[in-house]
Amino acid sequence: MKKIQLEILGLSSSQSQSGSFALILGEKHGNRRLPIIIGMFEAQSIAIQIEKINPNRPLTHDLFKSFAEQVHVTVLEVLISDLKEGVFYSKIVCSDGATTFDLDSRPSDAIAIGLRFGVPIYTVESVMGEAGIILSDLDDAADSDEDDDTDEDDDAGDETSSKPAAEPREPSGQVSTDELTKMLAQALEREDYEKAAKIRDELNNRNGTKE
Repeated sequence: MKKIQLEILGLSSSQSQSGSFALILGEKHGNRRLPIIIGMFEAQSIAIQIEKINPNRPLTHDLFKSFAEQVHVTVLEVLISDLKEGVFYSKIVCSDGATTFDLDSRPSDAIAIGLRFGVPIYTVESVMGEAGIILSDLDDAADSDEDDDTDEDDDAGDETSSKPAAEPREPSGQVSTDELTKMLAQALEREDYEKAAKIRDELNNRNGTKE
């Protein structure tokens, strides 16, 4: 069974399912993309690991990692192994040093855990062949959307528009760095990781400007 290594390319709100998110995985040595719809909690858990944000309290996937380390089990890789009736299935490949074993998992949980262990994410050709999207197809669709947008008024956009949403007003460039630091601490305390990531990015941008 030939495995195809994947990398996380993006995470965004799903336009087709309210309250869900689209996780975009890309073929590491190819031009195919594998979109998977995941829940809000799993999306948050994946996002804060990607953004290197440390929550005040461990999330479920952090707890899994702590438990595994205590019993001397490590994760070797994540495999999106099957697609049945539109539902993805995956396995977390683990080892206790003597034996290797698989744990059945939803892809979203498997990826959130795999990120915490820093292991590669794979799929198989049967899954990629059925659900993968070729990059050139995405480019054609994007070009088509841009052409459609030119025929519409600027204020006629909606949630399905291909135009990027306006950047959030907060944090504003008028807010001081000290105030942003306080806002970051408050967002982490409230476990508002989405806002925390935006504030962190603003702080990083300012620090980069100063250097």
